Amino acid sequence: MEEKEISQAVIGRLPRYFRYLGELKDSGIERISSQDLSGLMKVTASQIRQDFNNFGGFGQQGYGYNVEYLYSEIGKILGLDRLHYYIIIGAGNLGRALGNYTNFERRGFLLKGMFDQDPEKIGQKVREIQVRPMEELEDFIDANNIDIAVLTIPKAGAVEIAERLAGTQVRAIWNFAHVDLNVPEGIQVENVHLSDSLMKLSYNLNRYMQEHQKA
Repeated sequence: MEEKEISQAVIGRLPRYFRYLGELKDSGIERISSQDLSGLMKVTASQIRQDFNNFGGFGQQGYGYNVEYLYSEIGKILGLDRLHYYIIIGAGNLGRALGNYTNFERRGFLLKGMFDQDPEKIGQKVREIQVRPMEELEDFIDANNIDIAVLTIPKAGAVEIAERLAGTQVRAIWNFAHVDLNVPEGIQVENVHLSDSLMKLSYNLNRYMQEHQKA
């Protein structure tokens, strides 16, 4: 049977479901209805049911959802039931901040290495991870089963690094460089533009202020 194509909008909501369900689980909540989950997440109950129906539904009418089971199943859908080994390329402020963020480990993402081309940064440590020279990149990836690379470098070097990564076993790139990357099929890329997010916030703030000035 042909696998159903899931929209990116649905996929984009899965991490929020996972996060809220995790908080409910930690609070000792065993069961929740789509209506109650709707009130927490500000997503309609109908939308929640539609989203979950893409993956089989998970609930029973009149019973709701088993929180722990749903949390576990969404985790599997997100690929969080296995370990992911990642590296950070770029040991500047953003790279160091991500390297120091230990919450990734709770989700099964383990930082194995950091790389930079700046001689002054090479040899420094972020937690217990030593910054390595770029010359060691491919050998390190091969020796440590790295499947995700995080790019926190200027856009001028991002395209070249992405080409190097395409020749390794890396199959996903979390890209914070200010350029959208085009990579061969089989490598997943999530382009993160922090300035875009800030401008979206600015738009919403501007619209809110205009509406309330009229009032």
